[in-house]
Amino acid sequence: MRGRWVDALWLLVVGVASSAWCLTAAVQFGATFDEPLYVKAGLTSWRTGSNKLMMRAGTMPLPVDVQTLPVYLWEQHRGHEFDPLLELHTVLPVCRATNLVFWWLALVYSMRLGRTFGGAWGGRLAVALVACDPNFLGHAALATTDTALLACMLVLVYHTYHCYTPGAGWKRRVLVPGLLYGLALTAKASAMVFGAQALLVLGLWNLAKAGVLTPPPETSLWKKAVHVWHATFQFRKDLVVIVYIGFVFTFGYCGCDWGTEPTFIKWADKLPEGDLKEMMVPVSRELKIFTNAGEALLQQIKHNIRGHGTYLLGAWHPRATPTYFPLALSMKVPLPAIVLLLAALVAHPRRLLIPTAGVALILLAFTPNCRVQIGIRFVFVLMALAYITVGAAIARGWSEPGARVVPRWLVGALLAALVGTAAWVWPHGLSYFNQAWGGTPAGSTLLHDSNYDWGQGLPELRAWNTEHNNNEPLAIWYYGTDPDVMHPPLVWTQLSKLPLESDADVPHHCPTKYLAVSAAILSNNPAPTPPHKARLEWVRARTPVARTTHFFIYQVRE
Repeated sequence: MRGRWVDALWLLVVGVASSAWCLTAAVQFGATFDEPLYVKAGLTSWRTGSNKLMMRAGTMPLPVDVQTLPVYLWEQHRGHEFDPLLELHTVLPVCRATNLVFWWLALVYSMRLGRTFGGAWGGRLAVALVACDPNFLGHAALATTDTALLACMLVLVYHTYHCYTPGAGWKRRVLVPGLLYGLALTAKASAMVFGAQALLVLGLWNLAKAGVLTPPPETSLWKKAVHVWHATFQFRKDLVVIVYIGFVFTFGYCGCDWGTEPTFIKWADKLPEGDLKEMMVPVSRELKIFTNAGEALLQQIKHNIRGHGTYLLGAWHPRATPTYFPLALSMKVPLPAIVLLLAALVAHPRRLLIPTAGVALILLAFTPNCRVQIGIRFVFVLMALAYITVGAAIARGWSEPGARVVPRWLVGALLAALVGTAAWVWPHGLSYFNQAWGGTPAGSTLLHDSNYDWGQGLPELRAWNTEHNNNEPLAIWYYGTDPDVMHPPLVWTQLSKLPLESDADVPHHCPTKYLAVSAAILSNNPAPTPPHKARLEWVRARTPVARTTHFFIYQVRE
């Protein structure tokens, strides 16, 4: 009982401190690229029951529903609706604070997984490592979907490991994992792949642990393969049913508008004359099963297959690069955590062989197939499972007398350094880069999008303008969706779209002394339009006179 009270106190301290970090940081920066859409879509869903806006964007509704529920109840209490554009900065802090529900869930299950494989201290170390990572903190402070996916995936991993055991009943073995797989799917479409990989690893791990996969001695390689194939027959059947239950849960949660799909009708109308067109045209006009979860899942599949360019190490790549995520991890993971991982590899290599490590490794092996390379947030589950594995392995070593261990003083010093890192980088956890790569200021030349500038830098830019430009009008070339960009003294200059008059027409379109260019403009696709390319070359030929975290400021005229 004493140990349980210590665990509860440890979790409380870690959770409250990290939540305070998130709440105080959230008021320091503006809306990120995705948040305005999420707030609008969530409120629309609560008001009308339709998830069309989210399904069209490929966004699963659970995180958005949870985050916007307090705002919907607030507007019901006051008697009239919020305008999700004009009043975004009134409701966004509420949505961001509500996202801490998923953050606490992630912390609880980090501790439970660490305790499962490493005892009491395994749980304590695991939750401390997760809670002090600046990347996790930066996203936990937002009203987005990545923290929700992390939480739901940890829940799935924990309960699948404990439930899918040989001899367990159908409800524990199939129904519970199926419902939790569906829950993860409603958080983010990528759980369709990540969740299936976790289910596969955990199921096979438990079968191997129980000796089910062990073939008779002195058998040939072929007979061993046949034995394993037959031994996993029930598991393969169960896996199909688990995935089926998960999809049923997801489609049921997302619901349907029971309407036709305009793009389906348009596709049918464009078919060449013939029997297929004669059949599909009436079907497209009568088939009223839209909107549904299939649209969001299909959007994400198409997005990953199509992919797009990425910014890596100061250069724009027109296609996704296989080394993106390993390099991004080396840049974004704090140095104390990397040192702790290396220490665990040296002192506890065998103790690292636990199920969480298996899931993390298969997720890492899958990263070259991820063609949407716009943020380390896509591998948050991998990172958290690695932290949990390290914490559990170190704690297991401490509990074994005479074993080679990572010294407690070293672990304490590294945890203290990790806490200091989180405090030092506040409030810019989203833009954190470790010191081996030059720290946060160097991040704009290394990675792009949600790794550094996700459109959140307008409040800091306004503060600079007040202090250094007497709050005079300031032209801004900005990549983001924060509606605050439309309010004076900012002058939103859409240089990517304005007709090109000459290669040096930037001063003509910027009637102000200074032009602020967001880091995302400098690191994204350098040539999406001819005007963008020409004006970007004009900007790059000049030296900024000042900068904020996310904006470079150029003097246009005296």
